[in-house]
Amino acid sequence: MGIITSILSVFVLALFAPVLYRIGRGATGWIAAMLPLGLAAYFSSLIPQVRSGEIMTESFRWIPSLGINLSFYLDGLSLLFALLISSIGALILIYAGRYLSGHPCLGRFYLYILMFMASMLGVVLADNLITLFVFWELTSLSSYFLIGFEHDRHESRAAALQALLVTGIGGLALLAGFILLGQAGDCLELSNLLNSGDAIRNHQLYVPILLLVLAGAFTKSAQVPFHFWLPSAMEAPTPVSAYLHSATMVKAGIYLLARLSPVLGGTDLWLYSLTTAGATTMVVGAYMAIQQSDLKLILAYSTVSVLGILTMLLGLGTELAIKAAMVFLVGHVLYKAALFLVAGAVDHETGMRDVNRLGGLWRVMPITAIAAGLAALSMSGFPPFFGFIGKELFYEAGLTAQSAAHLLTGVSMLTGMLLFAAAGMAGILPFIGRKNTLPKKPDEPTASLWLGPVLLAGSGLACGVAPGLVDTSLIAPAVSAIIGHPVPVKLALWHGLNPVLAIGAITVAGGLGLFAVRSKLIKVLSQLSNVVVLSPTHLYKQSLDGLMAIASLQTRIIQSGYQRYYLLIIFTVTTALVLYALISLGGLHGPVNLSNIQFYEAGLAALILMGALLSILTNSRLTAVAALGVVGYSVALIYIIHGAPDLANTQILIETLTVILFVLVVYHLPNFSKLSSVTVRIRDALISLFAGGTMTALVLKATNVQFHPTISSYFAENSVPLAHGRNIVNVILVDFRALDTLGEITVLAVAGIGVYALLKLKLKPKGV
Repeated sequence: MGIITSILSVFVLALFAPVLYRIGRGATGWIAAMLPLGLAAYFSSLIPQVRSGEIMTESFRWIPSLGINLSFYLDGLSLLFALLISSIGALILIYAGRYLSGHPCLGRFYLYILMFMASMLGVVLADNLITLFVFWELTSLSSYFLIGFEHDRHESRAAALQALLVTGIGGLALLAGFILLGQAGDCLELSNLLNSGDAIRNHQLYVPILLLVLAGAFTKSAQVPFHFWLPSAMEAPTPVSAYLHSATMVKAGIYLLARLSPVLGGTDLWLYSLTTAGATTMVVGAYMAIQQSDLKLILAYSTVSVLGILTMLLGLGTELAIKAAMVFLVGHVLYKAALFLVAGAVDHETGMRDVNRLGGLWRVMPITAIAAGLAALSMSGFPPFFGFIGKELFYEAGLTAQSAAHLLTGVSMLTGMLLFAAAGMAGILPFIGRKNTLPKKPDEPTASLWLGPVLLAGSGLACGVAPGLVDTSLIAPAVSAIIGHPVPVKLALWHGLNPVLAIGAITVAGGLGLFAVRSKLIKVLSQLSNVVVLSPTHLYKQSLDGLMAIASLQTRIIQSGYQRYYLLIIFTVTTALVLYALISLGGLHGPVNLSNIQFYEAGLAALILMGALLSILTNSRLTAVAALGVVGYSVALIYIIHGAPDLANTQILIETLTVILFVLVVYHLPNFSKLSSVTVRIRDALISLFAGGTMTALVLKATNVQFHPTISSYFAENSVPLAHGRNIVNVILVDFRALDTLGEITVLAVAGIGVYALLKLKLKPKGV
């Protein structure tokens, strides 16, 4: 199996997922999980090669003229993410089969979640920047479908739209950044750009590239002030929350920052941008997490906080910080996905997720309670869990930061306390204490619902007790890929008595204190929150309302439903554009020499003007039609004077036909009346003069510009020998440009059929 085959296989399974559901019904989740399990096994088989420093690439030509290829790249960082995506994806499919059992759109759900899984694999395995961007946007699109899966609920649709708008705008910025990065590096392949870091950092486009890439990464990974879409996305079914918003999608931005760290990292702008955004996000996320009472919202805001931690660590950029980021990432995926699945199981069995009303569930859901407890302890940073190792490295990275080490450590410790309290609220509180009256009588869920939490939480414990399972096989290759050279990683639970251990102990004590006084604390914080009006959520709503108001105003103006306004807009805009083009391309051209005009030509011109004026001034439709006929016949006379009897003949026939049709239509029209005011008619007159004058200037310009040699002599010389006709106009129409003439005849035929249909139209009287 190759890299591209692994991605395509998931897309193919996604296409057939609805059919598979019709056949497999309740067992579909287990059947579909076989593919990501197989992919996890495939990626695991590559660990020895990747650990030895081997990099695997595959490339297929797509648009070679633009440097865009379907190329893929697998190193330690890609492998780590691919393993997380495929292995957790398998557990999610099994879980979703039971959690959404009986849902009428479950087959469609499998399509969406598999499409998302394939897109995420594409993001972390893509080598070409444009290929990466395509998969990046596919994750946004598929997550839109997943968040809005319960589309009959307004909240789901609004949350899906919000996520799509925020991440979509960031995606556009990212595309611009990728294009500039390709120009600066003279290549779109990551495998080449990763070796051009110095040249790109010294390039004049470095600052805009970095800002645009950060915009894409920050929106995707819910960094402040773009964090608000992630909690709103909790309207999605719990399997979606567990997969997209803890394990994969929100970490796409983290992956991108880590992937581009060798190219864009190492500068002051990178350091201060990422550490500032990350530190702010981790504090804000943890602060908001403990104010929630909904299980999923507690977990969502704590995820925001952890995403901030990862961003801050990547911003610090030291070997220790990168090592801490990768360990923290794996630890977070294990415990947070487990807690989300536990939250879904609790909701499934009790019918609610309010931690203030849940309690004593360990008696009826012991297996789920054990999984929740293990995951919560790992999230709290208790030994011997993997979360403890990650938190130790996180504090150590803050202490050894090159600047503002004390500030970062203090902020990190505060965040750790808040996350400790949030872990207790989400993973411990629902299962201890007294049993409360619940909407449903709870019971231990089936194996499909507790298998995932147990395996994930158990893995967090196993990796903590035996960190050798992952340190050299997964963490070290990923860290080496980010740093750009081999970095040894040796993880251990005990590092002796040191300041980091003391900070961890203070965090536990502070977290226990916050957990004990959480009710009073939440009451105080909620009063403070009421004071803050200008929140990102508020700004998003105001921006969306403003956008809708502009769209409504624009629609009222442009799509008014009145043909006269459509014509005014079309004539005004078209004329303005033509006039702009005329002026910008050399200016207007004056009229031809008037001394050669004969008296009969001047007379015809005067006749045309009189006919036109009469047609707009008269109060009779028949008079107006007759006046327009005078204009048309006068034009035909001009053709005759200048030696074009065929054109004159055509003009006369058209004018005659037009007059007849007008007379037939006039018969069915109501009595003539003036509906427009004087002001409106003056406006129309000015626009008409503007349009007519511009068209006249365009004709004068066109008659004085000769882009190519004239071909009239060619027609005169070849009319007889090639087409056997002496009437040159006829020969041109039926021989030299026969297809054009056929098209015109077709248009006339269609128009004639339309006129005939109008003549035969007989409207039914009202009330019949």
